[in-house]
Amino acid sequence: MHITNQLSRIFGKFAKTTFSKPIQKIINNAYVKFLGLDMSEFKAAGDYDSLNALFTRALEKPRDIDMNPNNFISPADSLISECGKLQNDTLMQIKGMEYNVEELLTYHCSQENTTRMFDGEFMNFYLSPKDYHRYHAPCDFKVTKLIHVPGKLYPVNFKYLNKELGLFVQNERVILECLKDDKLFYMVFVGALNVGQMVFDFEPRVETNTKADDIKVYEYDNLEIKKADCLGYFKMGSTVVMLWEKNLINLNDLTNQKVSYGTIIADIK
Repeated sequence: MHITNQLSRIFGKFAKTTFSKPIQKIINNAYVKFLGLDMSEFKAAGDYDSLNALFTRALEKPRDIDMNPNNFISPADSLISECGKLQNDTLMQIKGMEYNVEELLTYHCSQENTTRMFDGEFMNFYLSPKDYHRYHAPCDFKVTKLIHVPGKLYPVNFKYLNKELGLFVQNERVILECLKDDKLFYMVFVGALNVGQMVFDFEPRVETNTKADDIKVYEYDNLEIKKADCLGYFKMGSTVVMLWEKNLINLNDLTNQKVSYGTIIADIK
């Protein structure tokens, strides 16, 4: 097992430990103060019984989301580290660091579907440890396949993105193959250092950061997801990569901008 996976497991054990109420309150408040978390949409830090509970906190009140079926919203609070048009089958980790669609999606996505991504659009969402860690449905869609790819857990901050070629295709990830009507898009959830787990509410069989080395594939006949539904959460910050087939959307250029879950990121053509 790679050292980053071991470190993530150790941190995960600490984060899920429930300490006595006074000690847990001190830990939580220190974490909030150290990272400068905005807790205005959440319960008080001391009300969470573990760091994991604080990391994966739910909104206390639903956000006012634009439910127009003709747009995509951001699935998470995040920084858009890169976005734009794929050059044939190539997308960017960040400027100057390229990789290709097939490496990201693996051969468990059909060649036909991989090819449908050529010259399409992509967007990378970086969730820092201070962000709200839950991810939501960007539109109404159907999930046709989930692919869990074990891998390393390198950090996904800009320091590592600048020096580790193809980081997103080395790290553990979960790939959702999605249909918007008859158009195809993908959501790729990338693990990172200290992300002990990626959780998917609709698929409890997914267990990330384990000793398993085999890719697991789950297929669905009629799994419908509604816009703004909570899909699951990262235990700590990480990255989501979205890919759209050509001529599906008009993508907003949001590179290096902070977005919130609910921000409109694209209009459907």
